[in-house]
Amino acid sequence: MEAPRPAALAATLAREFDWLSAVLNARLQLYFGAESGAAARDDLPAPELPAEATDAYSRLVQREQLGRAERLVLALALAPHFRPQALDSFFARNSLYDRRFTEFGGLQGRNHAGFLPTGETALFLLAGNDLARRLPYQFHLFADSVLITAGFIELGTPDAAEPALSGALTITPEALALLTAGHGARRPASVAALAQLVTTPLSWDELVLEPDTQEQLHNIRAWLTQQGSQGPDAHLTRQLKPGYRVLFYGPPGTGKTLAASLLGKTTGTAVYRVDLSAMVSKYIGETEKNLSRLFDMAERQRWILLFDEAEALFGKRTTIGSAHDRYANQEISYLLQRMEQFPGLIVVAATAKGNLDEGFIRRFHAVLPFPLPGPTEREKLWRQAFAGIPVAPDVDFSVLARQHQLTGGAISNVLRHCAVAVRQHGQRVSTADFERAIQRQKEAFG
Repeated sequence: MEAPRPAALAATLAREFDWLSAVLNARLQLYFGAESGAAARDDLPAPELPAEATDAYSRLVQREQLGRAERLVLALALAPHFRPQALDSFFARNSLYDRRFTEFGGLQGRNHAGFLPTGETALFLLAGNDLARRLPYQFHLFADSVLITAGFIELGTPDAAEPALSGALTITPEALALLTAGHGARRPASVAALAQLVTTPLSWDELVLEPDTQEQLHNIRAWLTQQGSQGPDAHLTRQLKPGYRVLFYGPPGTGKTLAASLLGKTTGTAVYRVDLSAMVSKYIGETEKNLSRLFDMAERQRWILLFDEAEALFGKRTTIGSAHDRYANQEISYLLQRMEQFPGLIVVAATAKGNLDEGFIRRFHAVLPFPLPGPTEREKLWRQAFAGIPVAPDVDFSVLARQHQLTGGAISNVLRHCAVAVRQHGQRVSTADFERAIQRQKEAFG
């Protein structure tokens, strides 16, 4: 990356802050009844950027195609660092109550004398007290806009029982370095790089599991439907911490990810699989920052978090032999702390319970086995998978189920192979086709 050009960057930021000040003044005039304040809405467009940007800030705006609202919020988050006086208007006091205006939001720092914006401040700047205009911003800017998902801004988690948007609106340290310096700065890890949305087209009836596991899954679904509420029993509320942690264990292909996906699908809750390998960084403190960003987002959006391949981090611990091992244990301790504080559902998937540290297992509220399916379950899986595929009369799914100990995932792979053969040759799938596909599956995966 080329070295930053201070003059170009300073000119760009000056124009952005001048624009922020103009929009803020117009918004306040409109709010307090001055006619000239009408310009606070759409009459003050964002400054034009040079066609060939030479500073990191302009390049970011152009690359990410930031809109007017996103640029205003970004400038608002940057203002305390470079032009704190631009926000002094928010210190205006309500003479009726002799206090600051509640609708402005904002925080007062311990050492910083200026106004520190919150999510509420951003909503006021963009929409004033117009609820119809505020709602789209509230559900987009702080949920799925590039500012959040790419890790450029953060909305702090407020204290319990406080509104979600009362958290501090800040620029992340990585983004601050990237936007204002450029040279040598690393792009912040995006939420998309840390976790991926998991969905499924299947229904609950297509999940083939043992009755006891099914019953426990229905109990978890009931907890999600009740949004973790313990009901009117004050004793339960005092005794039980919010949140639900569950361990799914079993061989690959036995339905662990599908079960988590269906829990989200049937309760209207997004499920995000956490890529633990993306969390681990050689930079001290980087993993904690990534985890903090992810958990804060998941808590605000009420996600279900799925941690896959748990053995990688939560396997039985051996003797610490290096500084790297000690730091790895610190990272795991921080992750466990955030997991225990998380008020929603966390699903941890592992291939075998015996591979996990016993102390880690004791942290779960439920432990669900996902064993290899037996002949009866395998026959059901075969019939479900090939329900819409033309099959020759000589095919006997009960025989296939007895002869081949395959998981649901392996049967899906056989289906994919047979479906390709049907499209190519336009004929029914025969027993010989099944045997060839099953043999290839066993040779590839054992």
